[in-house]
Amino acid sequence: MKNNLAIVFILIILNNVNLFGQNSNTVKSDTRIIKVDFTKTTGKMNTMFKECIGAGRANEGLRADWQQQLAMAKKECDFKYIRMHGLLTDDMAVYREDNKGNPEYNYQYIDALFDFLISIKMKPFVELGFMPSALASGSQTIFWWKGNVTPPKDYNKWGDLIKNLTQHFTERYGAEEVKTWYFEVWNEPNLTPGFWTGTQAEYFKLYEFAAKAVKSVNPAYKVGGPATAGAAWVPETIDFCAKNNVPIDFISTHTYGVNQGYLDEYGSTGTVLSKDDSSISGDVLNSRKQISASVKPNLELHYTEWSSSYTPADPIHDSYHSAAYILQKLKQVGNAPNSMSYWVFTDIFEEPGPRFTPFHGGFGLLNTQGIKKPAYFSYALMNKLGETELKNTDTSSWATKNAKGDVQLLFWNFTYTLPEKDVNNQAYYIKDLPSKSKGEVKIEVEGLQKGKYNLEIYKVGYKVNDAYTDYLGMNKPNQLSLQQVNALKKNNNGLPIATEKVNIDATGKYSRSYKINENDVVFFSFVKQ
Repeated sequence: MKNNLAIVFILIILNNVNLFGQNSNTVKSDTRIIKVDFTKTTGKMNTMFKECIGAGRANEGLRADWQQQLAMAKKECDFKYIRMHGLLTDDMAVYREDNKGNPEYNYQYIDALFDFLISIKMKPFVELGFMPSALASGSQTIFWWKGNVTPPKDYNKWGDLIKNLTQHFTERYGAEEVKTWYFEVWNEPNLTPGFWTGTQAEYFKLYEFAAKAVKSVNPAYKVGGPATAGAAWVPETIDFCAKNNVPIDFISTHTYGVNQGYLDEYGSTGTVLSKDDSSISGDVLNSRKQISASVKPNLELHYTEWSSSYTPADPIHDSYHSAAYILQKLKQVGNAPNSMSYWVFTDIFEEPGPRFTPFHGGFGLLNTQGIKKPAYFSYALMNKLGETELKNTDTSSWATKNAKGDVQLLFWNFTYTLPEKDVNNQAYYIKDLPSKSKGEVKIEVEGLQKGKYNLEIYKVGYKVNDAYTDYLGMNKPNQLSLQQVNALKKNNNGLPIATEKVNIDATGKYSRSYKINENDVVFFSFVKQ
């Protein structure tokens, strides 16, 4: 009996030790530490996140409000390139034929658009599409603005159009400028008949004629594709080009972070944000792997569309959850892509037709009135990072410095909060969604230069630079008054939420704990005085 009691007693002790150990480990795992050293770097900060941004269609780029918004985004987020659909569509008045079938070219609308881009120091990522109706083999179109998605009736005339357009760009902007551009052939030809009524073989023919036309003007011009949905056709495109001696300088493709589907032309599909931690990033890393394993292992990789969701009516685009989501996915892809072009910068976007409410789940970083969504601030804050990255083992942060001795720390929490059963994005993210505490982040910075610093703290999260929740607080008016627009802009301006004076002594150390909630984004900027 005594032996049995002793065994029980020992088991209780061991069990309690195990429980204490579990509790201890839980506390330890819940204590997030970001520890960096000013003197320990990994090299130049990779800025692929701001290399390119998307826009709806070329004709929208002739609008004054579109141009004003892009100029602001350029200034605050510093996007380098912009990609859009519909450069060759009829509303850009590019192509027609006379009564004898001879081509006539006109680039006045394109000139107005590209002149503006150049004036704000942006460059076009030239998407060659869709088909001018006078050159089209059929009448199938996509979107409210009717982009023709059929193959050309004459591939030689298609090639001649691309050659003439490329020559025009060269004459207007100079070869040295155009050498820095990218020419991408078509958009999502694997989505048939949505974006392309032909076969894969017919797309490759379209690509070949376009690529050779661009290169005939200048062999140094960069051309690529296949601009597919769902990261498709990467090996097939490389194999086709290699076997047929067709030029290719880069691979482009797309990915979105929802579980089902690829195309929602009019914003009527229910979507569910993928719970898979490797959504988006898994596609990007796999595309790089496919390129590396191919006969052209050094091709550039450009994701010319990506976002949490592919539908133009998904409230996650407006939600504060998007800010942390964007950062999490960009951090995960690392150095695999040369660019990640977020789709898109503005809700001035008419694929399903002009929208009737100011917040409708549109793709944009900005809404139609130019109100900054939480997603916008992800890019604005990344643009504040310094040019040199510091060594950092935390997987949800970047730490950088600049030549002046300033230090920047951008950190976030991404928490998947979508309920498990029968709830889609359209039913969930449309609500007021308070965030829960995720404890504290302990920040430790070493190796700082002795002296005085101004610490600026920026934040994005629930009810902080969260225009959509403010809009819900206004009872979701279908139309915004000027006063309401101004109030939303003023309350969501991205300015620091706090500033502090910091004295760094001879030890060069700074430490503090910071409370963080689900899907918060926080930026610390140490500005040396």
